[in-house]
Amino acid sequence: MKALLRKETGLFVLLVVVCAYTAIRSPNFISLANIVNESRLIGMYGIFSIGLGMVIITGGIDLSVGSMFALLGVVLAMLLNAADNTWPWPFAWMNGRYLTWPFAVAATIGLGSLLGAFHGFLITRVKLQPFIVTLCGLLLYRGLARYMAQDDDKGFHEAKGFEFLKNFAKGDVFGIPMPFVMLIVLSIVMWFVLHRSVYGRHLLAVGRNEEAARYSGINTKRIIAGTYILSGFLAAIAGILFAFDTNSVSPSMSGNFYELYGIAAAVLGGCSLRGGEGSIVGIILGTILLQILQNLVNILHIPSSLNFAVMGAVILLGVLADQLLSNRRKPRTSVEALKR
Repeated sequence: MKALLRKETGLFVLLVVVCAYTAIRSPNFISLANIVNESRLIGMYGIFSIGLGMVIITGGIDLSVGSMFALLGVVLAMLLNAADNTWPWPFAWMNGRYLTWPFAVAATIGLGSLLGAFHGFLITRVKLQPFIVTLCGLLLYRGLARYMAQDDDKGFHEAKGFEFLKNFAKGDVFGIPMPFVMLIVLSIVMWFVLHRSVYGRHLLAVGRNEEAARYSGINTKRIIAGTYILSGFLAAIAGILFAFDTNSVSPSMSGNFYELYGIAAAVLGGCSLRGGEGSIVGIILGTILLQILQNLVNILHIPSSLNFAVMGAVILLGVLADQLLSNRRKPRTSVEALKR
């Protein structure tokens, strides 16, 4: 716990330093418009990063989130505009139907949770590796999204019939963007789940040593599967926000490499890829730092093609820091103790 607190403190100090440097290089960084825009992005990225962080705490990984955004965005747009769409087989029964927006939202979130449950089933029951399962999902969901949309962008037009939903997703509360407000609410809930509930203790125990947790009476399969369902649920919420933020969904481009942002935020925030360690506060700080770094790249006029290099460097530094801290915490062997 102390090591995790030190990580969060160090990350917070680093965040303050980066913000100060960015503000000095560009006073526009602290302008109201930029702060609002950054908080909106932090909200959307932070929501699905929490889900990815929970999966990583169990020692798993989810590479399919970006493709899920494309598939769920296409499904949402087609459901909201069902009366104007011609659905391909085997979805032809939807042709010409008009659906209310609550059903469309519920179906989208339900589909995200169902995909997460599918991942959990394959990982816990069929005993497939999380990397393989979610890598296949990355390819499968992207291809399915392109097929359903027939490789055309799906937009929301004038949002006729679902103006409230669009205004809610793109709205604000006392000037604070709705995605950021939702992130704060979800963060509070997930903080209690991870750090103050029996489920959270079991989750950390499974991540540290799944076999020992199973022998102690913990239903490890249910715990692991639950994290993938949660990841799919939060990905669906974030996917809806992303879809309305851009006002259209491109089945071939939407969500590309977004899973890397989530993984980088979680790792940077102290979630160990070995499992058994992580915090909600750390994930949020990692998300904020990552978005500030992206802003810094733009301010310094660094080519956008280097964004992925920044992602790779962040993940590498996070893993190196985790390795160094892990080595320092390892107990001394009896031989080492005798030598001392």
